[in-house]
Amino acid sequence: MVDIMAHELSNGTSGISMALDSFAADGQMGQPILPSAPYKLGRATCIISLWLANEEPFSGMHIFFMAKIDSLWAFDHPPKEKRTLSLLRNPIRKSHIFGEWFNADTEAIISQALQTGGGPNVSDAYTINGLPGPLYNCSAKDTFKLKVKPGKTYLLRMINAALNDELFFSIANHSLRVVDADAIYVKPFETDTILITPGQTTNVLLKTKPNFPGATFLMTARPYATGQGTFDNSTVAGILEYQAPLRHSAVSMKKLPLYKPILPAINDTKFATSFSKKLRSLATPQFPANVPQKVDKQFFFTVGLGTHPCDQNQTCQGPNGTKFAAAVSNISFVQPTTALLQAHYTGQSSGVYSPDFPVSPIHWFNYTGNPPNNTMVAIGTKLMVLPFNTRVELVLQDTSILGAESHPLHLHGFNFFVVGRGFGNYDPNKDPKNFNLVDPIERNTVGVPAGGWVAIRFLADNPGVWFMHCHLEVHTSWGLKMAWLVLDGKLPNQKLLPPPADLPKC
Repeated sequence: MVDIMAHELSNGTSGISMALDSFAADGQMGQPILPSAPYKLGRATCIISLWLANEEPFSGMHIFFMAKIDSLWAFDHPPKEKRTLSLLRNPIRKSHIFGEWFNADTEAIISQALQTGGGPNVSDAYTINGLPGPLYNCSAKDTFKLKVKPGKTYLLRMINAALNDELFFSIANHSLRVVDADAIYVKPFETDTILITPGQTTNVLLKTKPNFPGATFLMTARPYATGQGTFDNSTVAGILEYQAPLRHSAVSMKKLPLYKPILPAINDTKFATSFSKKLRSLATPQFPANVPQKVDKQFFFTVGLGTHPCDQNQTCQGPNGTKFAAAVSNISFVQPTTALLQAHYTGQSSGVYSPDFPVSPIHWFNYTGNPPNNTMVAIGTKLMVLPFNTRVELVLQDTSILGAESHPLHLHGFNFFVVGRGFGNYDPNKDPKNFNLVDPIERNTVGVPAGGWVAIRFLADNPGVWFMHCHLEVHTSWGLKMAWLVLDGKLPNQKLLPPPADLPKC
């Protein structure tokens, strides 16, 4: 069990979101109270307890708030020996958390963007473990160094907490072996570069050179971006430094040659697609891929940008004098003042949400072709209701409205299997024939390809209210989110438990 203490960060109310499923103390799938727990920021400290039952070794937790700049923790909870891959039993573990640095007050940036309707100012730097590195002005002394020994194997546990950008990462003159994604083991594969979207975790094995190489090596990360909006296109760097033989002095170490990796181009969708296709579940008796072979309900959602009309007597900085917006199936989510889970549990949902989120878009068009003239989106607080144990298939389709863009979609409360992906418009008659139902990757965050689609399947066996949202935080703030309401099952351990007596009020 883990206790989380949330101290003051700023004024206002925020919430804690776990990149974990919720498990009850008996190891069964538990209740959705903890993974999205509200707490009041200020002088008080909120302590949250949770069970880490059958999760694989590495997970992340973050503050669920647009100002969550670098507010993320890593949980390293090694599984029992029998649930560990043989190649992972003796590595040296090191954590890499990618983040963003803002010189300005992040809340002021957000407030201004929402008021003007324009895009928010981008970050001033990316960071590795909180340090920007030598490629930024006056930051050479603030460089993360990974000190290694020759002939060793290191497990690099990476989280992308730069929640406005997908990132490429590479180490000069070294290959990486991917073994885990979103706390689920994958079929290992070698790569020089990884792609990690906001909120995702990836574990890679790094085998150091057998002898002291007489050099140091940069580790760099920079964004993968496909949209038309502004973004931080800078590069963060750390240093991979080998432990030198005794004959090398500190002065001679500084004179060693420094090698730089070659990262893909910022808009290299070909590499992003190739990397994503390599991720496969182990699908072994010990680590099965329990992908639903049949489905009870099929859904088709669009994801993308749009606009809101500018308020009267106001000048807005969005397209053609509008405000930027984002939506799922053209519905921009409006955050209610009453917690959705609370409204559902108490039976007082009237005026809080409506349980009628559409199964598919109300208006169909050529999603990846020329965008329609009307880019306005509807607003609402709508939920999709699922009976307990529903086997779900969901296709997420990107749109070209205000430009095609990759969207990292994150689902709370569940893992899902990525059974298919492609470019252009999804074809329900042809594309399912190519679905992978044998060893699809299992995860909780997936990138919807720019100008394409992704198909996922999951079992709705966790009762409660669960958000699904874009992990590009600016898109979430504009409304690219919705929620699933999973009803109680028949058995006692399939029902939503009452909130604890000391649960803070929203």
